[in-house]
Amino acid sequence: MLHVALIRHGPTEWNETGRFQGSTDLPLSERGRAHALAIASALGADGFRKVYSSDMQRARETARALADAYGVPLVDDSRLREFDFGRWEGLTWDEILAHDPELARRPRNAARYYRPAGGESFEQVRRRVRAFLDDLIAKGESPVAVVTHAGALHAFCAELELETTRFSPGGITRVAIGEDRARLLRLNDVGHLGVAN
Repeated sequence: MLHVALIRHGPTEWNETGRFQGSTDLPLSERGRAHALAIASALGADGFRKVYSSDMQRARETARALADAYGVPLVDDSRLREFDFGRWEGLTWDEILAHDPELARRPRNAARYYRPAGGESFEQVRRRVRAFLDDLIAKGESPVAVVTHAGALHAFCAELELETTRFSPGGITRVAIGEDRARLLRLNDVGHLGVAN
């Protein structure tokens, strides 16, 4: 049984203003750095063997706080990147709806419907995440932390046939992956953020 903590990076300035950042490589905001430290503090008892991270700044900064706090290796993996949102990059949901009103019938966090012009589809993100998961399962390392993005977290849940939600910046989702199925232990836990939230 593999135990994995799936972590959404702390917030950036664009998260705080509701902008889709996707492949735009932004650093954490001051609040995001506070989230990263709160995550590291909350996960101290987990005994991670390794921290995997998207190679984007906001994820890597979050992962670095965790890896440094517990002296474990940090491994970047581009398969953990956020959606490439194409023409949606830098826009708010309302601005996206102004260009594509058909999306108004679907919830903003329903990543399976995303297919932005010039960007990636949810199926493409799922394929990247599946390849990462297959490698993780083959290595058998446990427990590990994986720091990634909301879109990739939706893809993880889809691939593992688990419940999904709106993934909050700094949220922690815990899963146990067995030979025949995965089990959701905790979904989008933000209790550790306290005043940092």
